[in-house]
Amino acid sequence: MGKSSRVLISLPDKFLDEIDKVADDEQRSRSELIREALRQYIRNLESVGRFRGSIEA
Repeated sequence: MGKSSRVLISLPDKFLDEIDKVADDEQRSRSELIREALRQYIRNLESVGRFRGSIEA
C-alpha cells in the first residue's frame, strides 16, 4: 500500500463492537478490516457501473 491518510469517522458503539469482534476472529487490525470492507464496497459499485475509479488491490 502507498501513502496513507487518516480519516476520523463516528460509529455506533454496537457496530464498533461487531467490527472489533470480526477483526479479532480474523486476527486483523480494525483498520485493515475497514479498508478491506471499503475496497469490496467500491468494487461492487464499479461492477454495477455506479462508480468509475481505481483502487489498489
